[in-house]
Order: sequence, then structure tokens, then C-alpha cells
Amino acid sequence: MGHTIKEKEKLLNRVRRVRGQIEALERAIGQEKGCAEVLHLAVAARGAMNSLMAEIIEDHVRMHVVDPNRERNSERAKGAEELIEVVRAYLR
Repeated sequence: MGHTIKEKEKLLNRVRRVRGQIEALERAIGQEKGCAEVLHLAVAARGAMNSLMAEIIEDHVRMHVVDPNRERNSERAKGAEELIEVVRAYLR
């Protein structure tokens, strides 16, 4: 079973959060809000999308690169955790 199926509800909640951010951005532009407000909403939407991407990448590494049942303390598992941390930092 793929990680997107296992974590379906959590991922769908993140997608809904992204949608809400995008809809707020669309409303602000439609209502001719100021540049600062529109930019804040765009940053929030980007943050929500980055969080979704980080979650999917993290789950992918844990489920498809490192077998969590076999390699908990291996060098490969440590490397995977380091990669996850780098991806999370990059996507902030």
C-alpha cells in the first residue's frame, strides 16, 4: 500500500488548507485589496503548498527508500532522516 493511500486523510486536509489559502488570495485580488495583503496571502499559500510537498516527500523517503521495519538504526535510515531535515528546511 502506498503512503499516499495510508496517509490519505492527512494529505487531503493539507490540500484543503492549500485550497483555502488560494481562495482567500483570489478573493483579495478580486476585491482589489492592497499589495501587502495580497502578498501575505500569497506567502501563506506558498507555505501551505510547501508543507504539503514536505509531507509527501518525507513519507516517500520513509516508505520507499528506507524500510522502517528493517533499517531503524542503519546508516541508510540516518541518511534518510538527514535528507528529510534538509528538504523540510528548504521548503520553509
